[in-house]
Amino acid sequence: MNDSQGMEKPNLFHHLPPHTSPPPIPVALGRLCPMVEVTVTPRSSLADRPVRVLVRGLSPCQLITLRAWLRDEQGERFQARAFFRADAKGEVDPGYQPALGGTYSGLSPMGLLWSLQPDTPFRRLLKRDVTGSPFRIHVEAFDGVLLLDGPRHPPLASCEAERWFVGAGVRRVPIREGRVRGALFLPPGPGPFPGVVDLFGGAGGLIEFRAGLLASRGFAVLALAFFAYEDLPRTMALLDLDYFEEATALLLRHPKVRGPGLGVIGVSKGAEVALAMASFLPAVLATVWINGTVFLHGNPLVYKDLRIPALPYGIERVLIADMGALDSSAVFSHPQHPDPGSSAIPVERIRGKVLFVVGEADRSLNSKLYAALAVARMPPARARILSYPGAGHLIEPPCSPLCSVSCLKGSPRPLLWGGEAKAHARAQEHSWEEIIRFLARELGRAGAKL
Repeated sequence: MNDSQGMEKPNLFHHLPPHTSPPPIPVALGRLCPMVEVTVTPRSSLADRPVRVLVRGLSPCQLITLRAWLRDEQGERFQARAFFRADAKGEVDPGYQPALGGTYSGLSPMGLLWSLQPDTPFRRLLKRDVTGSPFRIHVEAFDGVLLLDGPRHPPLASCEAERWFVGAGVRRVPIREGRVRGALFLPPGPGPFPGVVDLFGGAGGLIEFRAGLLASRGFAVLALAFFAYEDLPRTMALLDLDYFEEATALLLRHPKVRGPGLGVIGVSKGAEVALAMASFLPAVLATVWINGTVFLHGNPLVYKDLRIPALPYGIERVLIADMGALDSSAVFSHPQHPDPGSSAIPVERIRGKVLFVVGEADRSLNSKLYAALAVARMPPARARILSYPGAGHLIEPPCSPLCSVSCLKGSPRPLLWGGEAKAHARAQEHSWEEIIRFLARELGRAGAKL
């Protein structure tokens, strides 16, 4: 509807005062309204675990809006909303009742989390301080269909829940030893724990949220920075494999880490690095490759006396998509590039196992093709592909909202990552459990003696 047409909005379109804090107890509107209650169970949980949202005290068949929102560490708000009709008992449970519309539709217990969207375009929801504080999710129920926020009416009821990225007893140890920079996450207990190196991509810096969640599952995880962090190089001019070998040796020396081998998980550029580590470092027994390449792109590999040249980026093939975002899927040189073999990561050398996780709607690069090319050069028993239609580039732990486009430091425009929200959410839920099982199977459970 358009206010300029002079039409009065129906009463079912209500508004919420912007940025108001939810009341600590349910609030009923008017004497004739029953007491409405919103609960999230458990109130405090790990960010990769499901929760139950329940609304009670509604009238049978009452139409409501459920809204979830949070603020990131920079104060940016992310929110989602879905429209429901209460059942005969006056309850709404998104785990059993499909959303009629909103930021998602259909049956999805965690839809209010994975469909969170930023108020400011091109923002990515990313937890930086994983040990000091959780994300605080506000869940509110409104009468009718709430399309826009405004000052007219408060919610029927609201509550707050915490989403943590480390479990109870997980310790974070800053790492600054030799050249290695990062953070080590140790589960509670005596161990020994299987070790994992965690790598992210072209943004650089140190990203720790996945390491914290993996440590909460019983792994000793080194979140490893390799450029644009502290005194490391500001840009990645080359893939210095000696640095990553130093990091693996450091991890394996820790008294709570069980050797003789370890795992590596990486996404995007981090997946390229992880595959190179698996190809040259005997200590790498299990590798999780998420939407990367199998050729060296932009940065040559240097390891002792070996140097593998890199394929150049084809910047002239970038596409400017909707909203001015850059589609870089054609920037990475096609395998038919003249003599691509000289820049191929030698995956035939890998002696451990590799799990390739592919988003088929990846708009950053053709990860499905690259995974297939790698598997064709490996013994069948050493590789497995998990391929997800509709999933984009940034496949993260479950309940993480899809980031299909965002700003990246150093890029003149936002970058397109791709993905369709519901399919991407399903891919994250399934792949995360497969990743946990893969690492546990290849590296052993915590406390086990090898």
